[in-house]
Amino acid sequence: MITNRSMPPGIIIPELAYPDVLVASAWLCRALGFRERLRIADHRVQLIYEGSSIVVTELMHEDRSVDHAHAVMMHVDDVDQHHARAVAADAKVLQPPTDYPYGERQYSLEDIGGHHWKFSQSIADVDPAQWGGELMTDTP
Repeated sequence: MITNRSMPPGIIIPELAYPDVLVASAWLCRALGFRERLRIADHRVQLIYEGSSIVVTELMHEDRSVDHAHAVMMHVDDVDQHHARAVAADAKVLQPPTDYPYGERQYSLEDIGGHHWKFSQSIADVDPAQWGGELMTDTP
C-alpha cells in the first residue's frame, strides 16, 4: 500500500460535518483531546487522536440538521478524565460515566455540531457469553 501524506492515519476514518469547520475543529481539540493534523482552507480539517483520525468537513445541507441515528464511538484510556475535560469545555453530556456488564465504562455527549459521541474505557475482559453476546471470531 502506498503511503500518502495527504491522508490521515487509520483504516476507517469518519467524516463529520459542521456549520463552521474551524470552530468545530478547535472545540474538538479542546474538549475531546484531538490534535489538528492538516487544514484545507476553512472547509476541511483532519484531526488525530493517537493512531486514529476524523475529518471535519463543511455542513452543506440547507437545513443544517444532523442525523442522530449515528454516533462515533471512541476508545480512551481514562473515561473519567476524558469526561472531566469535555465538561470543562461545556460539552452537553447525554449519559455520565457508567460501568457496564460487558467490561466497559462509557459516557456519551453531543458536540457543538449536534453529533453524538460515545467514549469507552475497557475495565475488564469479559466473555461475551456472560452478558448475552456471541463471539463469532476471536480476532480483535
